[in-house]
Amino acid sequence: MSELSERFETHDPGAKQVGEKIRCDACPVMCYIAEGRSGACDRYGNVGGRIVRLDPLAILEHQNDAGTAAVPFTAAGEEWSGELVNTNRRFVSAIGAGTTYPDYKPAPFIVSQEVEGVDLVTVVTEAIFSYCGAKVKIDTDRFLGPETATVRAEGEAIGHVTTGEYGSQMLSLGGVNHLTGGSKAEGRVTCATLLALCNKKPVELTIDGGSTVLVQAGQPPVIDGQPEHRMRVGCGSAAIGMFATQWRGLVDEVVVVDDHITGVVSEHQAGKVLGWQETGIKILGHRSTPGRYFKVSEPGLGWGGTTISDPLSILGEWNPKKGARPGLSLLMVSTTGEQFAYFELDEALKPVARPFPERLRKSVVLIEQNCEPALCTVLFVGGAGGSLRAGVVENPVNLTRAVHGLRTYVTVGGAPVYVWPGGGITLMVDVTRVPDNAFGYVPTPALVAPLEFTLRRDDYLRLGGYAEEIRTVEDVEAAGGVYFNARERRLARADNPWPPLRGLHLSAPEAGSK
Repeated sequence: MSELSERFETHDPGAKQVGEKIRCDACPVMCYIAEGRSGACDRYGNVGGRIVRLDPLAILEHQNDAGTAAVPFTAAGEEWSGELVNTNRRFVSAIGAGTTYPDYKPAPFIVSQEVEGVDLVTVVTEAIFSYCGAKVKIDTDRFLGPETATVRAEGEAIGHVTTGEYGSQMLSLGGVNHLTGGSKAEGRVTCATLLALCNKKPVELTIDGGSTVLVQAGQPPVIDGQPEHRMRVGCGSAAIGMFATQWRGLVDEVVVVDDHITGVVSEHQAGKVLGWQETGIKILGHRSTPGRYFKVSEPGLGWGGTTISDPLSILGEWNPKKGARPGLSLLMVSTTGEQFAYFELDEALKPVARPFPERLRKSVVLIEQNCEPALCTVLFVGGAGGSLRAGVVENPVNLTRAVHGLRTYVTVGGAPVYVWPGGGITLMVDVTRVPDNAFGYVPTPALVAPLEFTLRRDDYLRLGGYAEEIRTVEDVEAAGGVYFNARERRLARADNPWPPLRGLHLSAPEAGSK
Protein backbone atom coordinates (compact mmCIF):
# COMPACT_ATOMS: atom_id res chain seq x y z
CA MET A 1 0.00 0.00 0.00
CA SER A 2 2.94 2.31 -0.35
CA GLU A 3 2.27 3.41 -3.94
CA LEU A 4 0.63 6.79 -4.42
CA SER A 5 -2.92 6.79 -5.65
CA GLU A 6 -4.07 8.80 -8.62
CA ARG A 7 -5.49 12.21 -7.78
CA PHE A 8 -8.21 13.95 -9.75
CA GLU A 9 -8.99 17.66 -9.58
CA THR A 10 -11.98 17.92 -11.94
CA HIS A 11 -14.51 15.50 -10.48
CA ASP A 12 -17.69 16.50 -8.74
CA PRO A 13 -16.65 17.55 -5.21
CA GLY A 14 -19.59 15.66 -3.77
CA ALA A 15 -18.71 12.37 -5.41
CA LYS A 16 -17.61 9.67 -3.01
CA GLN A 17 -16.63 7.05 -5.60
CA VAL A 18 -15.21 7.16 -9.12
CA GLY A 19 -15.22 3.78 -10.77
CA GLU A 20 -13.71 1.44 -8.21
CA LYS A 21 -11.87 4.25 -6.43
CA ILE A 22 -13.08 5.68 -3.12
CA ARG A 23 -12.66 9.31 -2.22
CA CYS A 24 -10.78 9.97 1.03
CA ASP A 25 -11.77 13.15 2.92
CA ALA A 26 -9.06 13.01 5.59
CA CYS A 27 -7.20 16.02 4.19
CA PRO A 28 -7.60 18.76 1.56
CA VAL A 29 -6.01 16.64 -1.19
CA MET A 30 -9.16 14.44 -1.34
CA CYS A 31 -7.50 11.46 -3.04
CA TYR A 32 -9.43 8.85 -5.00
CA ILE A 33 -7.95 5.56 -3.81
CA ALA A 34 -8.15 2.23 -5.62
CA GLU A 35 -8.55 -1.08 -3.79
CA GLY A 36 -5.29 -2.13 -2.18
CA ARG A 37 -3.68 1.29 -2.62
CA SER A 38 -2.93 4.13 -0.22
CA GLY A 39 -3.53 7.84 -0.62
CA ALA A 40 -0.80 10.36 -1.37
CA CYS A 41 0.04 10.60 2.33
CA ASP A 42 0.51 6.82 2.78
CA ARG A 43 -1.66 7.14 5.89
CA TYR A 44 -5.05 6.12 4.53
CA GLY A 45 -5.90 3.29 2.18
CA ASN A 46 -8.75 1.48 0.47
CA VAL A 47 -9.13 -1.88 2.16
CA GLY A 48 -12.15 -3.90 1.21
CA GLY A 49 -13.99 -0.87 -0.09
CA ARG A 50 -13.47 1.17 3.08
CA ILE A 51 -11.11 4.00 3.95
CA VAL A 52 -8.82 2.62 6.62
CA ARG A 53 -6.25 4.42 8.75
CA LEU A 54 -3.20 2.30 7.92
CA ASP A 55 -1.29 2.99 11.13
CA PRO A 56 -2.81 1.51 14.29
CA LEU A 57 -4.37 3.60 17.03
CA ALA A 58 -1.86 3.67 19.90
CA ILE A 59 -3.28 3.18 23.39
CA LEU A 60 -0.62 3.95 25.98
CA GLU A 61 -0.15 1.86 29.11
CA HIS A 62 1.51 3.70 31.96
CA GLN A 63 3.81 2.27 34.57
CA ASN A 64 2.66 1.99 38.13
CA ASP A 65 4.19 4.00 40.94
CA ALA A 66 6.79 1.31 41.62
CA GLY A 67 8.17 1.79 38.12
CA THR A 68 7.26 -1.69 36.88
CA ALA A 69 5.21 -2.15 33.74
CA ALA A 70 1.46 -2.26 34.20
CA VAL A 71 -0.25 -5.46 33.13
CA PRO A 72 -1.67 -5.50 29.60
CA PHE A 73 -5.10 -4.01 30.03
CA THR A 74 -8.16 -6.22 29.84
CA ALA A 75 -11.51 -5.78 28.23
CA ALA A 76 -14.42 -4.80 30.43
CA GLY A 77 -15.54 -7.60 32.74
CA GLU A 78 -12.42 -9.76 32.32
CA GLU A 79 -10.60 -11.06 35.37
CA TRP A 80 -7.19 -9.66 36.18
CA SER A 81 -4.38 -12.22 36.54
CA GLY A 82 -2.90 -10.54 39.60
CA GLU A 83 0.69 -10.84 38.36
CA LEU A 84 1.43 -7.10 38.67
CA VAL A 85 -0.33 -4.10 40.08
CA ASN A 86 -3.22 -3.30 37.75
CA THR A 87 -3.32 0.48 37.72
CA ASN A 88 -5.86 0.71 34.87
CA ARG A 89 -3.99 3.79 33.65
CA ARG A 90 -4.69 3.75 29.94
CA PHE A 91 -4.51 6.67 27.59
CA VAL A 92 -6.01 6.75 24.11
CA SER A 93 -3.40 8.74 22.21
CA ALA A 94 -3.97 10.49 18.88
CA ILE A 95 -1.34 8.36 17.13
CA GLY A 96 -3.21 6.65 14.31
CA ALA A 97 -6.51 8.18 15.39
CA GLY A 98 -7.44 10.01 12.20
CA THR A 99 -8.22 13.68 11.78
CA THR A 100 -10.99 16.23 12.33
CA TYR A 101 -10.81 17.41 8.70
CA PRO A 102 -13.17 18.62 7.23
CA ASP A 103 -14.24 21.30 9.66
CA TYR A 104 -17.63 20.00 10.64
CA LYS A 105 -16.37 16.67 12.07
CA PRO A 106 -16.06 16.07 15.80
CA ALA A 107 -12.69 14.64 16.80
CA PRO A 108 -12.23 10.94 15.96
CA PHE A 109 -12.15 9.88 19.62
CA ILE A 110 -13.67 11.63 22.63
CA VAL A 111 -12.90 9.32 25.52
CA SER A 112 -14.16 9.40 29.11
CA GLN A 113 -12.17 7.87 31.95
CA GLU A 114 -12.29 8.22 35.72
CA VAL A 115 -8.85 8.91 37.18
CA GLU A 116 -8.25 9.30 40.92
CA GLY A 117 -11.91 10.05 41.44
CA VAL A 118 -12.12 12.69 38.71
CA ASP A 119 -14.17 12.05 35.57
CA LEU A 120 -11.93 13.22 32.72
CA VAL A 121 -12.52 13.50 28.99
CA THR A 122 -9.68 13.25 26.48
CA VAL A 123 -10.36 14.56 22.98
CA VAL A 124 -8.08 12.89 20.45
CA THR A 125 -7.22 13.92 16.90
CA GLU A 126 -4.39 13.90 14.40
CA ALA A 127 -3.92 17.57 13.63
CA ILE A 128 -2.91 18.89 10.21
CA PHE A 129 -0.35 21.67 10.68
CA SER A 130 0.53 24.06 7.87
CA TYR A 131 1.79 26.49 10.48
CA CYS A 132 4.49 24.36 12.02
CA GLY A 133 8.21 23.87 12.22
CA ALA A 134 11.06 22.68 14.39
CA LYS A 135 13.44 24.44 16.72
CA VAL A 136 16.70 22.51 16.74
CA LYS A 137 19.25 22.85 19.55
CA ILE A 138 22.70 21.53 18.66
CA ASP A 139 25.10 21.19 21.56
CA THR A 140 28.39 22.50 20.21
CA ASP A 141 30.73 25.47 20.32
CA ARG A 142 31.77 24.82 16.76
CA PHE A 143 30.85 27.34 14.12
CA LEU A 144 27.85 26.17 12.10
CA GLY A 145 27.17 29.34 10.15
CA PRO A 146 26.48 33.04 10.62
CA GLU A 147 23.30 34.11 12.37
CA THR A 148 20.36 34.33 9.93
CA ALA A 149 22.23 32.13 7.39
CA THR A 150 19.94 29.92 5.29
CA VAL A 151 19.70 26.25 6.27
CA ARG A 152 19.22 23.84 3.36
CA ALA A 153 18.21 20.24 2.83
CA GLU A 154 18.75 18.67 -0.60
CA GLY A 155 19.71 22.17 -1.76
CA GLU A 156 16.34 23.71 -0.82
CA ALA A 157 15.99 26.47 1.77
CA ILE A 158 14.11 25.11 4.79
CA GLY A 159 15.04 27.52 7.61
CA HIS A 160 17.79 29.65 9.11
CA VAL A 161 20.38 29.88 11.86
CA THR A 162 18.99 31.78 14.82
CA THR A 163 20.55 33.22 17.97
CA GLY A 164 22.91 30.85 19.76
CA GLU A 165 22.46 29.80 23.36
CA TYR A 166 24.91 28.83 26.10
CA GLY A 167 26.96 25.97 24.69
CA SER A 168 24.55 25.36 21.81
CA GLN A 169 23.82 26.53 18.29
CA MET A 170 20.16 26.98 17.33
CA LEU A 171 18.30 26.43 14.08
CA SER A 172 14.75 27.48 13.18
CA LEU A 173 13.34 25.16 10.51
CA GLY A 174 10.11 24.95 8.57
CA GLY A 175 7.24 27.35 9.01
CA VAL A 176 4.42 28.15 6.65
CA ASN A 177 6.55 30.30 4.34
CA HIS A 178 8.87 27.41 3.51
CA LEU A 179 6.06 24.85 3.42
CA THR A 180 3.68 26.72 1.15
CA GLY A 181 5.21 30.10 0.27
CA GLY A 182 7.99 28.95 -2.05
CA SER A 183 8.41 26.48 -4.89
CA LYS A 184 6.87 23.01 -4.88
CA ALA A 185 10.33 21.51 -4.38
CA GLU A 186 10.96 23.77 -1.38
CA GLY A 187 7.66 22.80 0.20
CA ARG A 188 8.16 19.10 -0.46
CA VAL A 189 11.70 19.03 0.95
CA THR A 190 10.73 21.16 3.97
CA CYS A 191 7.87 18.82 4.79
CA ALA A 192 10.00 15.69 4.34
CA THR A 193 12.79 17.12 6.49
CA LEU A 194 10.45 18.13 9.31
CA LEU A 195 8.78 14.72 9.19
CA ALA A 196 12.11 12.91 9.47
CA LEU A 197 13.36 15.13 12.30
CA CYS A 198 10.13 14.83 14.29
CA ASN A 199 10.18 11.06 13.86
CA LYS A 200 13.73 11.02 15.29
CA LYS A 201 15.45 10.10 12.04
CA PRO A 202 18.81 11.54 10.84
CA VAL A 203 18.83 14.47 8.42
CA GLU A 204 21.78 16.15 6.72
CA LEU A 205 21.59 19.93 6.68
CA THR A 206 23.91 22.43 5.01
CA ILE A 207 24.28 26.02 6.15
CA ASP A 208 25.17 28.82 3.74
CA GLY A 209 28.64 30.10 4.59
CA GLY A 210 29.07 27.40 7.21
CA SER A 211 29.01 23.70 7.91
CA THR A 212 27.26 20.50 6.94
CA VAL A 213 25.53 18.99 9.98
CA LEU A 214 23.98 15.57 10.53
CA VAL A 215 21.12 16.08 12.96
CA GLN A 216 19.08 13.44 14.78
CA ALA A 217 16.96 14.02 17.88
CA GLY A 218 18.60 12.57 20.97
CA GLN A 219 21.89 11.83 19.18
CA PRO A 220 25.22 13.70 19.01
CA PRO A 221 25.59 16.07 16.04
CA VAL A 222 28.11 15.30 13.30
CA ILE A 223 29.66 18.53 12.02
CA ASP A 224 31.57 18.39 8.73
CA GLY A 225 32.02 14.68 9.30
CA GLN A 226 33.32 15.13 12.85
CA PRO A 227 31.13 13.78 15.69
CA GLU A 228 30.64 16.12 18.62
CA HIS A 229 31.10 14.39 21.96
CA ARG A 230 30.79 16.97 24.69
CA MET A 231 28.92 20.17 25.41
CA ARG A 232 31.21 22.78 26.94
CA VAL A 233 31.31 23.06 30.71
CA GLY A 234 30.80 26.82 30.37
CA CYS A 235 32.57 29.79 28.85
CA GLY A 236 36.25 30.33 29.59
CA SER A 237 35.43 32.67 32.44
CA ALA A 238 33.00 30.19 34.00
CA ALA A 239 35.60 27.43 33.74
CA ILE A 240 38.10 29.62 35.61
CA GLY A 241 35.54 30.19 38.34
CA MET A 242 34.78 26.48 38.67
CA PHE A 243 38.28 25.06 38.56
CA ALA A 244 40.68 27.75 39.81
CA THR A 245 41.15 25.88 43.10
CA GLN A 246 42.15 22.74 41.15
CA TRP A 247 45.09 24.61 39.58
CA ARG A 248 46.29 26.56 42.60
CA GLY A 249 49.85 25.64 43.47
CA LEU A 250 50.23 23.38 40.41
CA VAL A 251 50.71 25.88 37.58
CA ASP A 252 51.54 29.59 37.35
CA GLU A 253 48.97 30.57 34.69
CA VAL A 254 45.88 29.07 33.07
CA VAL A 255 44.12 30.27 29.91
CA VAL A 256 40.76 28.70 28.99
CA VAL A 257 40.21 29.32 25.28
CA ASP A 258 36.64 30.05 24.22
CA ASP A 259 34.93 31.72 21.29
CA HIS A 260 32.72 33.70 23.67
CA ILE A 261 34.79 34.62 26.73
CA THR A 262 38.39 33.46 27.11
CA GLY A 263 39.45 33.31 30.75
CA VAL A 264 42.83 34.06 32.36
CA VAL A 265 43.16 32.83 35.94
CA SER A 266 45.77 35.30 37.24
CA GLU A 267 43.62 38.29 36.23
CA HIS A 268 40.22 36.74 36.99
CA GLN A 269 38.40 37.58 40.20
CA ALA A 270 38.48 33.89 41.18
CA GLY A 271 42.27 34.00 40.94
CA LYS A 272 42.47 37.25 42.88
CA VAL A 273 40.43 35.77 45.73
CA LEU A 274 42.86 32.84 45.85
CA GLY A 275 45.88 35.16 45.91
CA TRP A 276 47.13 34.35 42.42
CA GLN A 277 50.29 36.20 41.42
CA GLU A 278 50.56 38.30 38.27
CA THR A 279 52.31 36.62 35.34
CA GLY A 280 52.72 39.44 32.81
CA ILE A 281 50.61 37.58 30.24
CA LYS A 282 49.03 39.49 27.33
CA ILE A 283 45.92 38.23 25.51
CA LEU A 284 45.26 39.42 21.95
CA GLY A 285 41.55 40.12 22.29
CA HIS A 286 39.01 42.62 23.55
CA ARG A 287 39.28 42.90 27.33
CA SER A 288 35.87 42.91 28.97
CA THR A 289 36.53 42.75 32.71
CA PRO A 290 39.68 41.50 34.46
CA GLY A 291 40.52 38.01 33.24
CA ARG A 292 37.71 37.94 30.61
CA TYR A 293 38.39 38.53 26.90
CA PHE A 294 36.05 38.70 23.91
CA LYS A 295 36.96 38.07 20.27
CA VAL A 296 40.28 36.29 20.66
CA SER A 297 39.38 34.63 17.33
CA GLU A 298 36.62 34.22 14.80
CA PRO A 299 34.16 31.35 15.34
CA GLY A 300 35.33 28.06 13.88
CA LEU A 301 35.99 24.38 14.43
CA GLY A 302 39.16 24.73 16.53
CA TRP A 303 39.90 25.25 20.20
CA GLY A 304 36.78 26.27 22.16
CA GLY A 305 34.73 26.92 19.02
CA THR A 306 37.33 29.29 17.56
CA THR A 307 39.46 29.06 14.41
CA ILE A 308 42.53 28.49 16.59
CA SER A 309 44.69 25.44 16.01
CA ASP A 310 47.74 26.89 17.78
CA PRO A 311 46.67 28.35 21.14
CA LEU A 312 49.83 30.48 21.34
CA SER A 313 48.46 32.59 18.48
CA ILE A 314 46.26 34.50 20.95
CA LEU A 315 49.22 35.52 23.16
CA GLY A 316 51.23 38.73 22.87
CA GLU A 317 54.58 39.62 24.45
CA TRP A 318 55.04 38.68 28.09
CA ASN A 319 55.83 41.58 30.44
CA PRO A 320 58.67 40.94 32.92
CA LYS A 321 57.66 44.03 34.89
CA LYS A 322 54.38 42.30 35.74
CA GLY A 323 55.73 38.91 36.73
CA ALA A 324 56.90 37.18 33.57
CA ARG A 325 60.07 35.13 34.20
CA PRO A 326 61.94 32.16 32.73
CA GLY A 327 60.43 28.84 33.81
CA LEU A 328 56.93 30.27 34.37
CA SER A 329 54.44 27.46 33.65
CA LEU A 330 51.31 27.86 31.50
CA LEU A 331 48.31 25.56 30.96
CA MET A 332 46.09 26.29 27.97
CA VAL A 333 42.86 24.29 27.72
CA SER A 334 39.55 24.43 25.83
CA THR A 335 36.11 24.64 27.43
CA THR A 336 35.47 20.92 26.84
CA GLY A 337 38.91 19.70 27.86
CA GLU A 338 39.31 18.14 24.42
CA GLN A 339 42.31 20.36 23.62
CA PHE A 340 45.03 21.12 26.15
CA ALA A 341 48.73 21.97 26.15
CA TYR A 342 51.47 22.85 28.61
CA PHE A 343 54.22 25.44 28.12
CA GLU A 344 57.10 27.01 30.03
CA LEU A 345 58.73 30.38 29.33
CA ASP A 346 62.34 30.21 28.10
CA GLU A 347 65.07 32.78 28.79
CA ALA A 348 63.62 35.07 26.08
CA LEU A 349 60.18 34.79 27.76
CA LYS A 350 58.83 32.76 24.86
CA PRO A 351 56.44 29.88 25.69
CA VAL A 352 57.91 26.50 24.75
CA ALA A 353 55.81 23.33 24.60
CA ARG A 354 56.70 20.74 27.23
CA PRO A 355 55.39 17.21 27.95
CA PHE A 356 52.05 17.45 29.70
CA PRO A 357 52.61 16.98 33.45
CA GLU A 358 50.61 14.35 35.30
CA ARG A 359 49.88 16.83 38.11
CA LEU A 360 47.54 18.75 35.74
CA ARG A 361 45.87 15.79 34.07
CA LYS A 362 43.31 15.44 36.86
CA SER A 363 42.08 18.99 36.28
CA VAL A 364 41.63 18.40 32.54
CA VAL A 365 39.73 15.18 33.25
CA LEU A 366 37.55 17.12 35.70
CA ILE A 367 36.60 19.57 32.94
CA GLU A 368 35.67 16.65 30.70
CA GLN A 369 33.61 15.03 33.45
CA ASN A 370 31.64 18.23 33.94
CA CYS A 371 30.74 18.43 30.26
CA GLU A 372 27.40 16.89 29.43
CA PRO A 373 27.06 14.71 26.31
CA ALA A 374 26.48 16.75 23.16
CA LEU A 375 23.04 16.06 21.74
CA CYS A 376 20.62 17.34 19.13
CA THR A 377 17.26 18.41 20.53
CA VAL A 378 14.28 18.75 18.17
CA LEU A 379 11.22 20.64 19.36
CA PHE A 380 8.12 20.45 17.19
CA VAL A 381 6.27 23.77 17.17
CA GLY A 382 2.75 24.12 15.79
CA GLY A 383 -0.26 26.39 15.93
CA ALA A 384 -3.50 24.55 16.69
CA GLY A 385 -6.18 26.52 14.92
CA GLY A 386 -9.48 26.47 13.05
CA SER A 387 -11.00 23.12 12.26
CA LEU A 388 -8.88 21.39 14.87
CA ARG A 389 -10.51 23.32 17.70
CA ALA A 390 -13.95 22.99 16.12
CA GLY A 391 -13.54 19.24 16.37
CA VAL A 392 -13.22 19.56 20.13
CA VAL A 393 -15.97 22.03 21.01
CA GLU A 394 -18.68 23.80 19.02
CA ASN A 395 -17.32 27.27 19.86
CA PRO A 396 -13.55 27.04 19.25
CA VAL A 397 -12.53 30.05 21.36
CA ASN A 398 -13.82 28.21 24.45
CA LEU A 399 -11.09 25.60 23.98
CA THR A 400 -8.40 28.26 23.62
CA ARG A 401 -9.49 29.95 26.84
CA ALA A 402 -9.67 26.61 28.67
CA VAL A 403 -6.11 25.76 27.61
CA HIS A 404 -4.71 29.11 28.74
CA GLY A 405 -6.80 28.94 31.91
CA LEU A 406 -5.22 25.56 32.77
CA ARG A 407 -8.57 23.77 32.65
CA THR A 408 -7.45 21.76 29.64
CA TYR A 409 -4.19 19.79 29.54
CA VAL A 410 -2.57 19.43 26.11
CA THR A 411 -0.37 16.52 25.03
CA VAL A 412 1.20 15.30 21.79
CA GLY A 413 1.11 11.52 21.66
CA GLY A 414 0.91 11.54 25.45
CA ALA A 415 3.95 13.81 25.81
CA PRO A 416 3.61 17.08 27.76
CA VAL A 417 3.81 20.31 25.76
CA TYR A 418 4.68 23.92 26.44
CA VAL A 419 1.86 26.24 25.38
CA TRP A 420 3.05 29.73 24.43
CA PRO A 421 1.33 32.69 26.08
CA GLY A 422 -0.70 35.07 23.97
CA GLY A 423 -3.40 34.37 21.43
CA GLY A 424 -4.21 30.98 19.97
CA ILE A 425 -2.81 27.59 20.93
CA THR A 426 0.84 27.58 19.90
CA LEU A 427 2.51 24.54 21.38
CA MET A 428 6.00 23.07 21.54
CA VAL A 429 7.04 19.49 22.36
CA ASP A 430 10.31 17.57 22.65
CA VAL A 431 9.97 14.87 19.99
CA THR A 432 12.06 12.38 21.99
CA ARG A 433 9.19 12.21 24.50
CA VAL A 434 6.71 11.30 21.76
CA PRO A 435 6.36 7.61 20.72
CA ASP A 436 8.24 6.56 17.59
CA ASN A 437 6.79 7.37 14.16
CA ALA A 438 3.99 9.44 15.66
CA PHE A 439 4.19 12.20 13.02
CA GLY A 440 2.83 12.02 9.48
CA TYR A 441 2.20 14.35 6.58
CA VAL A 442 -0.24 15.35 3.89
CA PRO A 443 1.03 16.48 0.49
CA THR A 444 -0.53 19.95 0.62
CA PRO A 445 2.23 20.01 2.15
CA ALA A 446 1.69 19.96 5.89
CA LEU A 447 2.74 17.92 8.89
CA VAL A 448 0.35 15.75 10.87
CA ALA A 449 0.86 15.47 14.62
CA PRO A 450 -1.08 13.61 17.31
CA LEU A 451 -2.86 15.95 19.68
CA GLU A 452 -4.88 15.30 22.82
CA PHE A 453 -6.90 17.64 25.03
CA THR A 454 -7.78 16.41 28.53
CA LEU A 455 -10.21 18.14 30.87
CA ARG A 456 -12.93 17.45 33.40
CA ARG A 457 -16.08 16.00 31.90
CA ASP A 458 -18.30 18.68 33.40
CA ASP A 459 -15.95 21.37 32.07
CA TYR A 460 -16.02 19.74 28.64
CA LEU A 461 -19.81 19.79 28.52
CA ARG A 462 -19.89 23.37 29.82
CA LEU A 463 -17.53 24.45 27.01
CA GLY A 464 -19.92 23.08 24.38
CA GLY A 465 -18.32 19.69 23.83
CA TYR A 466 -19.85 16.90 21.76
CA ALA A 467 -21.65 15.00 24.53
CA GLU A 468 -23.08 12.36 22.21
CA GLU A 469 -19.60 11.44 20.96
CA ILE A 470 -18.12 10.59 24.38
CA ARG A 471 -17.04 6.94 24.67
CA THR A 472 -15.24 4.75 27.17
CA VAL A 473 -11.72 3.40 26.78
CA GLU A 474 -13.16 -0.12 26.66
CA ASP A 475 -15.48 0.83 23.80
CA VAL A 476 -12.60 2.38 21.85
CA GLU A 477 -10.54 -0.76 22.24
CA ALA A 478 -13.39 -3.00 21.21
CA ALA A 479 -14.88 -1.01 18.33
CA GLY A 480 -12.14 1.29 17.05
CA GLY A 481 -13.05 4.42 15.14
CA VAL A 482 -14.58 5.78 11.97
CA TYR A 483 -11.49 4.83 9.95
CA PHE A 484 -11.55 1.21 11.15
CA ASN A 485 -8.24 1.51 12.95
CA ALA A 486 -6.29 -1.45 14.13
CA ARG A 487 -5.21 -0.97 17.75
CA GLU A 488 -1.85 -1.42 19.43
CA ARG A 489 -0.63 -1.06 22.98
CA ARG A 490 2.52 0.88 23.79
CA LEU A 491 4.25 1.40 27.12
CA ALA A 492 4.31 5.12 27.84
CA ARG A 493 7.46 6.89 28.97
CA ALA A 494 7.64 6.93 32.74
CA ASP A 495 8.45 10.65 32.81
CA ASN A 496 5.40 11.63 30.76
CA PRO A 497 2.85 12.55 33.44
CA TRP A 498 -0.47 10.74 33.46
CA PRO A 499 -2.96 11.31 34.82
CA PRO A 500 -2.46 15.04 34.24
CA LEU A 501 -4.25 16.12 37.39
CA ARG A 502 -1.33 18.23 38.59
CA GLY A 503 -1.38 20.10 35.29
CA LEU A 504 -5.07 20.95 35.53
CA HIS A 505 -6.93 23.57 37.50
CA LEU A 506 -9.61 21.26 38.85
CA SER A 507 -11.62 23.53 41.12
CA ALA A 508 -15.25 23.71 40.22
CA PRO A 509 -16.27 26.63 37.97
CA GLU A 510 -18.16 29.47 39.56
CA ALA A 511 -21.92 29.22 39.54
CA GLY A 512 -23.45 30.59 36.38
CA SER A 513 -20.22 30.44 34.35
CA LYS A 514 -20.44 29.42 30.74
